[in-house]
Order: sequence, then C-alpha cells, then structure tokens
Amino acid sequence: MMNDADATPIRLLVVEDNPDDVELLGLALERADPVRRYELSRVDNANDFVDALDRPCDAILCDFNLPRFSPYAALQILVTRRITTPLVVVTRAIGEEAAVHVLRCGAKDYVTKDRLGTLPQIIDRVMAERQRALEKERLDRELDAAYRRLKTLSARLVVAQERERSVISRELHDQLGQALTGVVIHLHAAQRAPSAEVARHHTQVAMESASAAVEQIRTLSFSLRPAQLDLLGLVVAVQTVVQQKAEPSGLRFRVSSRGPEPGKGSETAPVAMRLVQEAVTNVVRHAKATEVVVRLRFLPDGRMGVLVVDDGVGFDKSQVLDGHPSERNIGLYGMIERTELAGGRLCIRTRPGRGVCIRAVL
Repeated sequence: MMNDADATPIRLLVVEDNPDDVELLGLALERADPVRRYELSRVDNANDFVDALDRPCDAILCDFNLPRFSPYAALQILVTRRITTPLVVVTRAIGEEAAVHVLRCGAKDYVTKDRLGTLPQIIDRVMAERQRALEKERLDRELDAAYRRLKTLSARLVVAQERERSVISRELHDQLGQALTGVVIHLHAAQRAPSAEVARHHTQVAMESASAAVEQIRTLSFSLRPAQLDLLGLVVAVQTVVQQKAEPSGLRFRVSSRGPEPGKGSETAPVAMRLVQEAVTNVVRHAKATEVVVRLRFLPDGRMGVLVVDDGVGFDKSQVLDGHPSERNIGLYGMIERTELAGGRLCIRTRPGRGVCIRAVL
C-alpha cells in the first residue's frame, strides 16, 4: 500500500531532443520503481528550458549530447537564476574526463542510458541532498538573524546600563552630594562659631542633613534592589514597591499572585520587580489614575507572568512608541529592553481614555 509520500508524483524536467528517448526513460523508471509515480516534461532548447523553470520541478535530467543545448548551458542558467534544482546528466557514454568536468560544473550525478535501472536511487539521493542543503540554508539564515538580534540586544544592553548609571550618578550628585556638602559646611561653621549656641545650631543642621543623606541612600538602594527581594521573595518585594509609590499619591492598589513562587536565586525575579517598579512609577507620574492592579503569575519551568493595569488616561501607542527613544517614552522602552534582554516579551495595550495594560512573560 502506498503512503502519502509515495502517492506524490516526482516532477522531472527532461532536457532531450529525442521524444522516443524520453518515452524509454519513463518506461525504465516505471520498471525500476513501479510504486512511485513520475511526471516527465520535455524541452530541447534554452528558451523552453527557461520557461519550464517557472513551473515546479523536483529534478532535471539532461542529455549530454544535444544539437542546440548542453548540460553546461543548463547549469549556467540555473546558477544565474539561483535555482537549486538538482541536475543529473543522462547520456549514452562519455569519457571519464568529461564526466568529472560536468560534475565540477555543478551536475549532481550522471548515469548512462544502459543503466537506467539505477536512476530512481540517484533521483532520491540528489533530492535528499537538495533538501538537506535547503534546510542548512534556512538554519544559516535563522542563525544569522539570531546573531543580528543578539548584536542589537547587546548594544541596547550597553545603552540601558549607561542610562541607569547616568540616573544613579545624577541622584548621587544632585541629592546625596548636596546633602553631604551641607554637612561639611555646617560642621566647619560650627568649628568657627563665635558662641556655643551658634555651634549647636550648625551641628544640629549638619545632623539633620546627615540623616537626610542616610535616608536618600536607603531610598536609592531600595530602588536598585529591595532587600525584601532576597529576604522575603518577589511577592513581598512587589507589595512593598507598589505601596511605597502608590500611597503618597493617594493611589489605590491591589497586588495578587498565583502559583507557587520559586525559591531564592530566580533570575527573572529582579526583572519582574523592576518592571513593576517602572510601570507603577509611570502610573503615578502620568496616568492620573485612581487605581492600579498588579498580578504575578508563576508558571512552570521557571517562567513568570507580570500584569500591571491602571484606570488612567492612557495614551496613543503609535505616537508615544514611535521607534525613537526620548524623554517621554524612555521608561517604556526601558521596560521593553529589560524584558527582551531577559529572554521574555512585553505587550502594551492602551488607548486614550482607556487606561494602560502592561503584560510581560519572562
């Protein structure tokens, strides 16, 4: 009983000037392989050959001795048109030197007309070789595309790192640096104070500035990586982050989770926490929302889903995410970059007046 592969006919383009030889070729194939069906179409010149290449073809059988055409001309046409259909030379008899030369020019094999019984095996082999070559080309293209994506992501990683360093540097300079400078100034003033009361005043101001600097360090440290993330896990860390950002602005919030949370050392947990942190910051700053909902879903194989939804004003996604990072969209692009660098994907759904839904799978 034939299977589906056997029922599919093999389409052969036969380059032959003698119709009787084509008929003999078909009979030989039928006798050698009665299970398989072969569809033969004949051409005997370059123009017809070129026209025939526009139709599907599994293999080309080309006579060596033709008055108006040759296997060399056929191979040249295949190369010019970048067609990978295998060509097999079928001939009465050629010398060893001619056989080697035609193979070097691109023919996949040759068979003499007194040994046509081996032709089905040769056709199967050259078709399989072509399929492997096509598969290799496909894998090479995918590998090249993956390499280009990796280069792009690597470049974006460097940009993201430099951007975060710039933010940290600005925080240190504008806030912590100024606070510590104030401490030094007031301590010097206390040393040169004309009276004990003035010295106490400057010392008190210096202590207050030092306390403010300590609080700024704690805030900066928490924004970089909350201690709760390592001590108590992602859910508690996310609850703390959302609470710290939402409560001062009067924003209602809900945080929920589903599924067993992975243990310590999860590579995706810091990414999820930073996504929630950035998303809620955007809600507080821009959304004019009354409520934000954060959901964490722990999936099999260490995967994780993050959902942040607000009821704010939303935005026009095509205008804001226009392919050009700027001050108004740098947070959103940062979230996208962070997710992709972690091997995940992020989807933003929004419309003006309909709030924002950010969904990430890590």
